[in-house]
Amino acid sequence: MLHALEVIFLRLYMLIFKAVTAILPFKWPKVFEGADSSLELVRFIASQGHKRVLIVSDAVLVKLGILNKMQAELQRLNVQFAVYDGVEPNPTVQQIEAGYGILKQNNCEAILAVGGGSPIDAAKMIGARAKNQKPIVKMTGLFRIWRGMLPLYAVPTTAGTGSECTIAAVVTDTENKRKLPAMDLKLMPTACALDGALMTGLPPHITAATGMDALTHAVEAFVSNNAMRKTDVKAIEATQLIMKYLDTAVTNGSDVVARQKMARASHLAGIAFTQAGVGYVHAIAHKFGAMYHTPHGLANAIVMPHVLDYSLPNCAGRLAELARHCNIGPAKGDDLHVAQAFIQRIRDMNAKFGIPTTLAALKSEDIPEIAKSALGEARFTYAVPRYMTMDVAKGVIRQMLPSA
Repeated sequence: MLHALEVIFLRLYMLIFKAVTAILPFKWPKVFEGADSSLELVRFIASQGHKRVLIVSDAVLVKLGILNKMQAELQRLNVQFAVYDGVEPNPTVQQIEAGYGILKQNNCEAILAVGGGSPIDAAKMIGARAKNQKPIVKMTGLFRIWRGMLPLYAVPTTAGTGSECTIAAVVTDTENKRKLPAMDLKLMPTACALDGALMTGLPPHITAATGMDALTHAVEAFVSNNAMRKTDVKAIEATQLIMKYLDTAVTNGSDVVARQKMARASHLAGIAFTQAGVGYVHAIAHKFGAMYHTPHGLANAIVMPHVLDYSLPNCAGRLAELARHCNIGPAKGDDLHVAQAFIQRIRDMNAKFGIPTTLAALKSEDIPEIAKSALGEARFTYAVPRYMTMDVAKGVIRQMLPSA
């Protein structure tokens, strides 16, 4: 009975949350899209009067020369820049502080983030750190970036996180082995470039994991109780594009059309979940990342079918609707069977891409902590279709044990 009353309370709370979200003044980034759009973005940065820019990226992208053309264009436009390439997957408080130190040392007045979700998330928090004189962890949670952040421009090099169009950033607190999401309207980038050509060298396994990350965003946004018509439109198109182009992007990475379509899908999914939210897939995946350093996209891909199986009684109609938009499932099947076919399609994609059904690093003794963290993250943040008790959460996570 206690759980039933709790669910009623959370449903009412989320109705209020949805009403507030519907009227929030989201200021979406200006979007440059297509071949060499990253250079268009650089020219836009110069047009805004910025004279000193911090480029936030990772060492691999720097080594591969992904930044070279953008740096040359900045030089041509007489825009000085410093580079911080110390961001690693699941950016930590320490990495963000290191980036802030370089920004401060070079008196940078704007940030250009180039990379996947980790560099973009780190750049958001570096920009927030510059404007808010308080520790990183004090800016995590809901609406705690009181003074905003420096102007941020983003060039995603993976089609997964959608961080270039979200109000969220995730910080890893290594000391306490936890991931701390920060959510604030002020974390929205000013402009971004969706340049699929920059993604053509991405290895197949990363392409697959980040693509499944984008699919998770679209699916969780669509089945969320906070979904709206405007988020449904984005989630549907994103899912359709992923179902059509992800396989090509994985198997033929040099296909620029597939890369560009996936960049668009990731962006649309990012817009959808920024307003509708995500759910238990992300809550569990965040803890996997914090405890075991599991890449976020891979964690989402592993967790998604398990959580959807549990959620199915409360979202069969929604999943079936999404499936039908993608021509998945029996043409005349009822909602339950069509929804099950959609979940099976996700499993089939994971199998084809070499994504396991279980997490090798997962330990049985860690499950209670993971469950507690996931339930805590989701409780007042995500309008999930079906709530979990502690025992249910532990049971779902236990399915991902390598011996399961």
